[in-house]
Amino acid sequence: MFVVIDSGSSATRIYLLEFAGTGIVDKEMITEGVNSTITHGSNEILRQAMAEGVKQLLARNGKSQQEIQFIIASGMITSNLGLHEIPHRVAPASIEELARHTVPFAENQLLALDIPVMLIPGIKNQTTPSWENLRGIDLMRGEETQAAGVLLGYQPRLPCTLIELGSTTKLISINEQGQIAGSITSLSGQVYAAILKHTFVSSSVATTEEDADEQIDPAIINAACRSVAESGLLRTILMTRFLQFSFPTTAAQRKLFLDSAMAGDDIKLFADARGQGFNFDGDIFLIGNAKRCEIYQHVIQQQLNIDNPLRIISDEEQIDMLAITGASAIANILRTLQ
Repeated sequence: MFVVIDSGSSATRIYLLEFAGTGIVDKEMITEGVNSTITHGSNEILRQAMAEGVKQLLARNGKSQQEIQFIIASGMITSNLGLHEIPHRVAPASIEELARHTVPFAENQLLALDIPVMLIPGIKNQTTPSWENLRGIDLMRGEETQAAGVLLGYQPRLPCTLIELGSTTKLISINEQGQIAGSITSLSGQVYAAILKHTFVSSSVATTEEDADEQIDPAIINAACRSVAESGLLRTILMTRFLQFSFPTTAAQRKLFLDSAMAGDDIKLFADARGQGFNFDGDIFLIGNAKRCEIYQHVIQQQLNIDNPLRIISDEEQIDMLAITGASAIANILRTLQ
């Protein structure tokens, strides 16, 4: 058996799996992520929480630490805010290359557990950074396992593109050889959360549970994208507030306008991606919240005139399984190498 740790900004998921199995044996969620390092000025709280989470997971399933061959981890746990920073691989990188460059740690070296820990490296774009060439710079930590999960679980038509809609919006390119060719990222998810938490715009988009089922209106999406193109993202965000007092709109319509403004700004990622030579000829996957995926689907098709097959992965369990499938594939390669 082995354990997979998927660590993000505010939470960490810990999974117990069988090498020969196809599903998750059990799962433990802890409410500590790499933001804990920023809050506490040290990664010690995160380190202790992860070790305790693994212990609880094993105890619940009647397993000893000695029965676990290794823990394999990806995501921000491999950054300077995580448990140990390991260098990115330079794109393009295959699943096999990620496995070969996984960094091992002995028992009790990284976590207070009698289990070895393997850290999967992230991937960075192949570019020469300079003040004149900033648009080519990009990094990923954790999304590489999700990309591997799409490759193995969905057999996409290559080359393919993933658009991951989470705390960031990350466009990932997979080339004709099935290698992760690079990424382009925006901070839209975190900026959106900050708008709702820290600005007066939030009062103009306060919706109810019934509003969540409301159908999207293409006219509102197009208006938001047009405003971003003509007046910029920041004025368009403020326009959400002005709409409340200048135009007969509901909170749900204003929220759709704000959501669409973020999507309208994110389509600029495609221009940067094309500048990096990414190929959009194959399947395009949208991964994230269902309504957000629907908005981005409309924007991509209407604003960019892209008519490639667009496939949406919005079920939370299916999204979880992407990282698990990718990490499991790397774990099985590691097992054969040991």
